[in-house]
Amino acid sequence: MLNNKGRVTQPPEGAPQADATLSIQSQSHSGHKGLLMDEPLLFEIGSVEKTGVDFPGISDEEAGEESKLLAGLYRDEEIGLPGLSEPEAVRHYVRLSQKNYAIDSGFYPLGSCTMKHNPRLNEKMARLPGFLDIHPLQPQSTVSGALALMEELSHWLVELTGMDSIALSPKAGAHGELCGMMAIKAALEAANSERNIVLVPESAHGTNPATAALLGFKVASIPADKDGTVRASAVQDAIEKNGAETIAAIMLTNPNTCGLFEREIKEIADAVHEAGGYFYCDGANFNAIMGRVRPGDLGVDAMHFNLHKTFSTPHGGGGPGSGPVVLSKRLTPFAPVPFLKRDGDALTLVEDADETNKAFGRLTAFHGQMGMYVRALSYILSHGLDGLAAASGDAVLNANYIRTKLKDLLNQPFGDQACMHEVLFDESSLSGTGVTTLDLAKRLIDEGFHPMTIYFPLVAKGAMLIEPTESESTESIDLFIHTMRALISEAHAGEEERFHQAPIHTPLRRLDETGAARKPVLKWVEEA
Repeated sequence: MLNNKGRVTQPPEGAPQADATLSIQSQSHSGHKGLLMDEPLLFEIGSVEKTGVDFPGISDEEAGEESKLLAGLYRDEEIGLPGLSEPEAVRHYVRLSQKNYAIDSGFYPLGSCTMKHNPRLNEKMARLPGFLDIHPLQPQSTVSGALALMEELSHWLVELTGMDSIALSPKAGAHGELCGMMAIKAALEAANSERNIVLVPESAHGTNPATAALLGFKVASIPADKDGTVRASAVQDAIEKNGAETIAAIMLTNPNTCGLFEREIKEIADAVHEAGGYFYCDGANFNAIMGRVRPGDLGVDAMHFNLHKTFSTPHGGGGPGSGPVVLSKRLTPFAPVPFLKRDGDALTLVEDADETNKAFGRLTAFHGQMGMYVRALSYILSHGLDGLAAASGDAVLNANYIRTKLKDLLNQPFGDQACMHEVLFDESSLSGTGVTTLDLAKRLIDEGFHPMTIYFPLVAKGAMLIEPTESESTESIDLFIHTMRALISEAHAGEEERFHQAPIHTPLRRLDETGAARKPVLKWVEEA
């Protein structure tokens, strides 16, 4: 439905579902569509014969001297890069940037990824000269403020989780996961233990079994119950089957990848601890329980954070990432360097592992990502404990709002039950329409939305994992719900061809993604 300003609006309750898309096929002489500019590759718009900068010529004698200075590495052939004027170069990259979908341009319902708004207050704090301009090789005496900030952030992350210590240096979630499991391996080696089996639920993030295998552990899979959660009895069965003396650890995500809270997590922790193993918790979904549940109180020995997910520091190109790991008292002696140490008023960063500690060594070159630390602490302090609890509550509320508004059209694979911060549907409700989860995701692109996470977790056929986060307004969520309902209605009305052709409004349409991954073309070759 369009209002009098030409914008799509949510139809009144009970009104018939109208097609909210306006598709007008037209061609332009320029290749542009209004202000949406067609943008070829640099090699297609530039020329190797021209340059945007004039350089003086160089004589053979000068070339010979340059070659000596460069140890024989002086280039004597054309570089082969296209030349552009400065305006052409600027316009090219600006136009490319306009083709990116970002959290600042629209709704980003990626389940498991927690693509939340990055508050501008955090960005301003990270750009303060004292934090922006420091270098990791500066003497510690010149960065006392940065060390104090790291200590403050460490305090609150430990406080929020009920753990004993923290390693700040890991660069991302999977890196933090590796750190936690390396601490567990170091603890086992210190005890001369030959435990070598890690229990991993079948619904886990794929990095969990990969990390365990990378460190030389054997992985034993734990099945999920019919409600999508792990039962303590299933863990106990796996312990008995493999022998308690072989169990090194369990790797469990809570809330899990199906968007559900593991209700028997304390019993699971007790069973693993009784067998002599450690409990690693994948903290990717901490955004759902932040300020409400402390993993340490549930028996967790190690857990990583994704600062970009829970504490609103940027993802990907806005990064780099940061994945600190909190550790229980049992694992604190095995934290990697560098780590902070306070002696009275003196705060230092311990850089070297020696005989006085049991650290497994250094995980990364430097201390981590200072800009991410500043952003995360800014987020924590600006919210306070009550604000953090409210944020996680709103994240759960928004996911359940979507669940209740779509459950009459989409199937929940583990039954009609409340979810946490993300809701999981499967494609069974589309059976017989000729439309798949992938088709629905492609149509969402034409509607101006980034698609939800699809085909993950693997335990749901044609999975659609939707996470609105706490930062989306009711209006933006309602528009997403309305669009989803309209598209599903089209699928059941027999308009499958529209789905198979989607997306039609993007610069590039359906790609051979498998071919692109297996046979990437990484070099420009001019056609004859």
